[in-house]
Amino acid sequence: MSPGLASLLQSVQPAGVILFARNIVSAEQTYRLLKDCQAQVSIPLFRCVDLEGGKVDRLRNVIGPAPSAAAVFAVRDRALFRKHGRIIGENCRALGFNVDFAPAVDLAFEASRSVMASRLVSADPRETALYAREFLAGLEAAGVLGSGKHFPGLGEGNLDSHHALPVIQKSWKKLWAEDLAPYRALRRNFPFVMVSHAAYPEVTGNTLPASLSKKWITGILQKRIGYRGLIASDDLEMGGVLAAAPIEQAAVEHVRAGGDLCLICHKQEFVTRAYEELVHTAQRDRRFAKRVADSSRRVLAFKKKKTNLARWAKTPTDEVVARLSRRLWEFGEQVRLEGL
Repeated sequence: MSPGLASLLQSVQPAGVILFARNIVSAEQTYRLLKDCQAQVSIPLFRCVDLEGGKVDRLRNVIGPAPSAAAVFAVRDRALFRKHGRIIGENCRALGFNVDFAPAVDLAFEASRSVMASRLVSADPRETALYAREFLAGLEAAGVLGSGKHFPGLGEGNLDSHHALPVIQKSWKKLWAEDLAPYRALRRNFPFVMVSHAAYPEVTGNTLPASLSKKWITGILQKRIGYRGLIASDDLEMGGVLAAAPIEQAAVEHVRAGGDLCLICHKQEFVTRAYEELVHTAQRDRRFAKRVADSSRRVLAFKKKKTNLARWAKTPTDEVVARLSRRLWEFGEQVRLEGL
């Protein structure tokens, strides 16, 4: 915790914080950092991390590598799908996290293989939903909330939205039957849905990223699919969205479109600029102010209902970390051997 970060948290009072590998040195240090963040904010924080296993694994250097979603799914054992979520959830919880932005429910089409690789489990939406349902149940059993991502689906995208805007030329009929099927099946299971920075011109008639699209967020996710949980943007510092709008405008347009949470994951300056623009736009635009108030109420009601958010595990000792590491290694060996 630095004075600058403490000041930022005190002034913005964010809904949550998210840590990456650059923030995570050891189990105790991570836990202490999250505790220090919470000390600056008056209501329970979403204490977030991205931990899917495989290539997206922020705790690899602290507890050990977790197997990828694809490796676990290849065993074709529902009990292992749930165990995957449970073990990842227990590791997150022990270090102080209460939200894991996982699993990815994009479909494993050939187009995205070079970008998404082992993060995805199947091109069949039913199989993807089956794995995700069990993984989410495992996370929940460990006291951690999961998230569906990357709505409406990056399975047909051949560009990495961290760097560029994927433009996915796919009809509404095919998207509804394929990419959107996991969201329809799990609309009551996802605590959060993360919206992607990809464009779907055959649906919207333009190349606006879904993360800034009212048609996608309000019209399809909330009204057509009937999703009632919280809606987060993918990181608004990613090239896929900054190609369409500067950070200030991106934050405003995500909320205007129906989003509840703006993820801004790297530059403190961007957090400040986005926050100030949200405030200023609400002050001069009555309709936007109502939209902000609606999301604020949704977030606060969600936090009040999810009483686990305010609970903490005990400070992780070396013995705790060793036990978690051993269990994770044993699970990885089980997955490897059963997948042979």
